[in-house]
Amino acid sequence: MSEKLGNVWVFIEQEAGKIADVSLELVCKGRELADQLGVELEAVLLGDNVADKADVLYSYGCDSVILAEDSRLEPFTVLPYAKVIMDLIKFYKPNILLFGATMKGRELAPRVASEKLAGLTADCTSLRIDDFEDKVNNKSYKNKLMQIRPAFGGNIIATIVNTWDDPQMVTVREGVMKVNTPDPSRKGKLIRFDVQLSDVETVVKVLKRVREEKEVDLKGAQIIVAGGYGVGSAENFKLLRALADTLGGEVAASRAAVDAGWISHDYQVGQTGVTVRPKLYIACGISGSIQHRAGMDESKKIIAINTDPDAPIFQCAHYSIVGDLNDIVPKLINAFKAKV
Repeated sequence: MSEKLGNVWVFIEQEAGKIADVSLELVCKGRELADQLGVELEAVLLGDNVADKADVLYSYGCDSVILAEDSRLEPFTVLPYAKVIMDLIKFYKPNILLFGATMKGRELAPRVASEKLAGLTADCTSLRIDDFEDKVNNKSYKNKLMQIRPAFGGNIIATIVNTWDDPQMVTVREGVMKVNTPDPSRKGKLIRFDVQLSDVETVVKVLKRVREEKEVDLKGAQIIVAGGYGVGSAENFKLLRALADTLGGEVAASRAAVDAGWISHDYQVGQTGVTVRPKLYIACGISGSIQHRAGMDESKKIIAINTDPDAPIFQCAHYSIVGDLNDIVPKLINAFKAKV
């Protein structure tokens, strides 16, 4: 008789009681994984005075919320969080544990994995459940988590399977999982867990916090004008910004343009940048590598401008314009202004 699978867990990242978007994305994906496995989806919520956030997590699909509240868990520091999560894992024995690939997730998940001697795959862009045949060791595994992420600088897509001790742990990039519409009528179970911390875990004290906001929020943009290496220079990005301002949108870029130093990484779209789903995505001078398309190919409408008629970006574009962006973009700006 096979041992019963543990549940699917999502670590809920919160700041001053506000749940991070990536955590809600993972709850929605976790719901899908839990349904496939026939287990429950549980949120792991740590902090102080955050019990009122449980209803939000139920509405997005959680069956229960495991709540650990303590004043020493605010603000976030990695040692107490890692200790509490390890205590939870030892007690409840989950099968899968999902973290956001954020600064907090990237600091916390490796500590937990190391302590548990569990595998950890970082920066995943897709997850699915499947069977796995280990041909090297001649072993078969049922219902394993396929952990999909870019590798070798984004040049290949790797599928990784963890056959180490459970839980199967991953960090997942922000914006790659879709958020479902919440159901406020959905209810769940609140499980309170007693926090046990010593002076060893609370030795680090936060004396001052300095926060630097991102230059742009591409995930929330409904119109994006993106430039690639074909834009030619940082100076030429002013033309794209003029189009974005005319349309009421935001400027973005491919990795090639960011690597060239023409625009900061905050504006990068693709597997090693942000994943976006705007109503309109205008790709200017972007060749359209698979790594870039993975970050924008679910846009509702895609307009691609490129001098190369065989550019891969045209494969996912709804409207293709072959020509020089320095000629076409001003015409788009004038045409739009003429209509308003």
